[in-house]
Amino acid sequence: MSRLARLLDRPFVSPNRLTLLGLATGLASAAAAAAQLWWWALGLWLFSRAMDGLDGPLARRRRTAAHGNPETSHGSEAGGFLDITADFAVYGATVVGVAIGATRQYDAEWLPFLLVLLAYYLNGTAFLAFSSIAERTGRQREDGRSLSFLGGLAEGTETIAVHSLWLLIPTHAGVIATVWAAVVGVSAAQRIVAGFRDLS
Repeated sequence: MSRLARLLDRPFVSPNRLTLLGLATGLASAAAAAAQLWWWALGLWLFSRAMDGLDGPLARRRRTAAHGNPETSHGSEAGGFLDITADFAVYGATVVGVAIGATRQYDAEWLPFLLVLLAYYLNGTAFLAFSSIAERTGRQREDGRSLSFLGGLAEGTETIAVHSLWLLIPTHAGVIATVWAAVVGVSAAQRIVAGFRDLS
């Protein structure tokens, strides 16, 4: 991603524009899934996540060029806020889009997708609450990201893979969602325990 960011480092390309492009194509992927256009949904999803993966490295590259220290070069606070908000919007919309498409075309059940959304809600609450409190108390984890991020079993790469999988084989989207909800639930529990320990 850093190499691609170097190739994209042009005046008219900004990290925030990449974030917004990722948001737009992610929402379009969700709409395509709802319309049972599964291959379109997959292509848009992968493009969206590529844009999401590039905005951070480009932001850090720009900050390094401006301040000269890659160890302390983070994206802007506004950019970090936009990025995490766009991620939540795309992840949630994709779950809903797949649920609509799979229930209409394959008579899938809604419950597994609702469980995924619940797991995302708990997971997001854990790491966003930790990030806020850790920043205020000076216990943040420095890893180059805008937010102090608690690691877990289910992170970005796993999410991209699972969302791609149920777009590839939507006939089994409900089963995939059931398993994924459990994995994300475990990840949420890990983050809650780790965050509590770090802040104790």
